[in-house]
Amino acid sequence: MELIRPDINVNFVAFRYKAFLISGFFILLGLAAFVWRGGLNLGVDFAGGTLIQVKFNKATNPEEIRGALKDLISQGAIQQVGASSDQEYLIRTDLNTPELQNLSQTVEEKLTAAYGEGNATVLRAEMVGPKVGHDLRQKALYAIYYAVLFISIYISGRFEFKWGISAVMVAVLIVGVYLLEALGINVTAVIIGALLVTLILCWVLKLPYAMGSLLSLIHDVLITAGIFILLDKEFTLEVLAALLTLIGFSLNDTIVVFDRIRETLRKGRNQNFHDVINASVNQTLSRTILTSGTVVMVVLCLFLFGGTVIHDFSFALLIGLISGTYSTIFVASPILIFFEDFHKKRPVRKRASSSS
Repeated sequence: MELIRPDINVNFVAFRYKAFLISGFFILLGLAAFVWRGGLNLGVDFAGGTLIQVKFNKATNPEEIRGALKDLISQGAIQQVGASSDQEYLIRTDLNTPELQNLSQTVEEKLTAAYGEGNATVLRAEMVGPKVGHDLRQKALYAIYYAVLFISIYISGRFEFKWGISAVMVAVLIVGVYLLEALGINVTAVIIGALLVTLILCWVLKLPYAMGSLLSLIHDVLITAGIFILLDKEFTLEVLAALLTLIGFSLNDTIVVFDRIRETLRKGRNQNFHDVINASVNQTLSRTILTSGTVVMVVLCLFLFGGTVIHDFSFALLIGLISGTYSTIFVASPILIFFEDFHKKRPVRKRASSSS
């Protein structure tokens, strides 16, 4: 099935600089929001504490709920989730108690006293200790980093046939990360530094396909996380699962385009590289739109009708799918052009400097 004719010739390459500006704007906007809000709005999974989800059968607001629970929960955040008609609220507090079942019953009793019998029901109550939350934060960072890192082995091996070089690079990076962590350096700083070193090594070792795919995946994660920060949504284990899922989906889309680029290059060595990239993106455009479009429709249904339990998960997937499709066309492929153009100019500069 072809939604778009394979001989279509949209000049995607010409839009690469505008696309970089658009991506840069949204990434900087997310980073600015990160600084302004003081970081991610971590859920109870990562921040620790107690989370209680309550459903009301009558209209209410956070202040009324806080007033009803003032003797039990003096401090904490109360946030409405789902549609306004659902009247469901999340109560998050630093309170840690081993008697979680008793806490749930006590909360329901106090809300029943304030709102009447049958008008308030505790749907769930979760408690995570601060040590567990800290460990989960570290494991989340490692999960994202290692997912991206091992992808570089696969890409460099499949498209550049440099399995050995990429395997050594990954081994050195893994050892370096654990050594830095053992020295007591902040895990977030270690992971950010390791990502930068990975990109630099891809450039030095001439692994443009791996570098393009890595930048595309980092782009998708930053865009999705940035939107969550802008909307002040909670970052939970479900959102982490969504990020890891979209990393795999975005990579799959990128591989299809890269594979077509490799096939086209094999047909003739004297082809203009810009034309090869543009033709490859156009030839796979129908497949990209059909695959991404059908998945987006399914995720959109989950987002609209799946309920509050998977609301943030489906929202993260929805944003990531759109960003992943965009990055395949306007980030991953143009990086190959940038790499090719840079290395074509270097010999010219060397000859010019030697003749002078």
